[in-house]
Amino acid sequence: MAVKYYTHFLTAAEAAQQASEWSGIVELLQPLSEGSGSKELRRLLAQSFDLDSTDIRIIDWARLH
Repeated sequence: MAVKYYTHFLTAAEAAQQASEWSGIVELLQPLSEGSGSKELRRLLAQSFDLDSTDIRIIDWARLH
């Protein structure tokens, strides 16, 4: 069963030198870890945007029920 999270984050690539703000629903196959959920989410978002995880700044995230 998929797990859905609301996410609000910024992306910033060095070449662009400008941040883009995003928000929306991310659907994952497994729940994020309790202690390192933000780090995992940042890594997954970076993969989706073809960026390094350091280029993602998570503002807010919450699991949807």
